[in-house]
Amino acid sequence: MELKPRERAGALLKIAALNEGAKDYILNSPELFKLLLKAAKRYIGGEKIEEAIATAKRINEKGLPTSLEFMGESTRSVEESESVTQHFLNLINKVKEENIDSIISLDLSHIGLAIDKDLAYSNLVSLAESAHKKDIEVVISAEGVERTDDIINTFCKISPDFSNVGITLQAYLNRTPKDLERILNETQGKIRIVKGAFAVPPGHAVERGEHLDDLYIKYIETLFLKNRKCSIATHHNKIQNRVKELIGKYDVPKSKYEFEMLLGIQEGLLDEIHREGYPCRQYIVYGDEWYLYMCNRIAENPDNLFQAIVDIMS
Repeated sequence: MELKPRERAGALLKIAALNEGAKDYILNSPELFKLLLKAAKRYIGGEKIEEAIATAKRINEKGLPTSLEFMGESTRSVEESESVTQHFLNLINKVKEENIDSIISLDLSHIGLAIDKDLAYSNLVSLAESAHKKDIEVVISAEGVERTDDIINTFCKISPDFSNVGITLQAYLNRTPKDLERILNETQGKIRIVKGAFAVPPGHAVERGEHLDDLYIKYIETLFLKNRKCSIATHHNKIQNRVKELIGKYDVPKSKYEFEMLLGIQEGLLDEIHREGYPCRQYIVYGDEWYLYMCNRIAENPDNLFQAIVDIMS
């Protein structure tokens, strides 16, 4: 079945987000970088760590905890992965020193997974140890389906020693039921459920729609029944309302869940859920590698492309 123009635009943006050549071109083109950054700023907490901390403080003042992520993926040298790991260590220290109510999120490929699995694991252990001493959670983000095995294997390896490390699962992947079963059996730590935003080969994922919504709810219900700490990471109000019904049905303690939404997207909705008394968290990314992130945010709702044009021209 041929996709509608709006759906095709979203699919193409997801593919563009994975184009490392395009990302490198933008990052190395001062004029283009400056232009597109105007659109990206809606979704990021700044380019520097100090800007991100300031943004997190502002969100904390509203009564909302945050998740901070230094953007980036697919580091290609040991030296770069070590530098990124040191940046995350600095971020962990900053969060503690500045008394920020935040967890840390990261892509494993940002700390070396695309180079060597053992390198990524070693760097993750360093971060988990530092964060554990400061009572800070670290949540592993989702990446492309070609890395899912390595990500889950790494999480299962580190989890027995670090309860402060969690993972993100993508509801739209056909493999997620088995992945969730394994993770529930072999690990501890928070499980964040997202719908999924990456382009995948045919046959690997469920199309967006009511079936995917039902799957998402099924995974959250499973986590509630298993008494597993979870993050409901979605901007879909219909799903959020269905989750609220489950919370009431099972009398889920507030310590076992949170609604999590991205900076710059339907922030009024998160504020509303927070005012209703539900635990909430604002997800903040920062850094200069915002190309992939911006493409995925627009791809999730291609109407955001019009907002991006307004931001660029303003």
